[in-house]
Amino acid sequence: MRLIKALACGMAALALLAAAPALQAGQDRDPATLKVALLPDEDAATIIQDNQPLKAYLETTLGKQIELIVTTDYSSMIEAMRFGRLDLAYFGPVSYTMAKERMAGKDLDILPFAARLKRGATTYQSVIIANAEAGIASIADMKGKGLQVAFGDQASTSSHFAPKYTLMKAGIEPDTDYTSNFTGAHDAVAKNVERGNAQVGGLSRPIFESLIERGKIDKAKVKVLAYSDPLPQYPWVMRTDLKPELQDKIKTAFVALKKDTDDGKKVLKPFKADGFAAITDKDYDIVRDIRKKVMKDKSS
Repeated sequence: MRLIKALACGMAALALLAAAPALQAGQDRDPATLKVALLPDEDAATIIQDNQPLKAYLETTLGKQIELIVTTDYSSMIEAMRFGRLDLAYFGPVSYTMAKERMAGKDLDILPFAARLKRGATTYQSVIIANAEAGIASIADMKGKGLQVAFGDQASTSSHFAPKYTLMKAGIEPDTDYTSNFTGAHDAVAKNVERGNAQVGGLSRPIFESLIERGKIDKAKVKVLAYSDPLPQYPWVMRTDLKPELQDKIKTAFVALKKDTDDGKKVLKPFKADGFAAITDKDYDIVRDIRKKVMKDKSS
């Protein structure tokens, strides 16, 4: 019942978001309610429910009402930010760079200010997995097989661009060696590979390991083929037209979260993080490079 209620709330918020007129960009915005978007990389109801501690923490720390929003997909999240319907957002690396590019030269801009911290680093990896009964021992075994490969959202870093680029570097080409199938979410990628609907799939390594740890995926039915190069972690971004004092309070609130504190334990758990650390736009240049290489191959 709680999941159904959470999903209903999330969908209602999304409907209001879509119907609402775009907020006008202006200096020193200090809204009473901050609209905070969370990346739609898993089930929306679960995301809303799991992040109630974040909502409570930000309301207390910032003295604002917080409205959590989970959009239908990455593209709608980018558009909502581009048209000023969000104040804060937890983007994937690729979707952040896409939003940044689409907002270039406009009145409204966004700023990455913190990224997920795990084991002392603000980087993570994508993982490429295979169905255990598919007869694939390595990436090289995919050559010329015409396999079904599952990815998440087309704008996802770790469930599309990074695994596809990892395959390309190993000489495995889309549309030649395999057919791409987009499932929309990381957990759906893993589930499709587990069931054999796709022989291979790519998703976030932290999410994959969490699914295994929680028993959502049977580890005996999947095997790891490879990991991607290190990627900059998912960034928290904010509108640059927010009041400077509010921007500072937001940055401080996120960086202050530590896993050994009561607030930190509850808030950081859904992010599978030890905390959040400062990050800049330049840290995402490697993601822009991967995008260019993958998209160039796609158009050739």
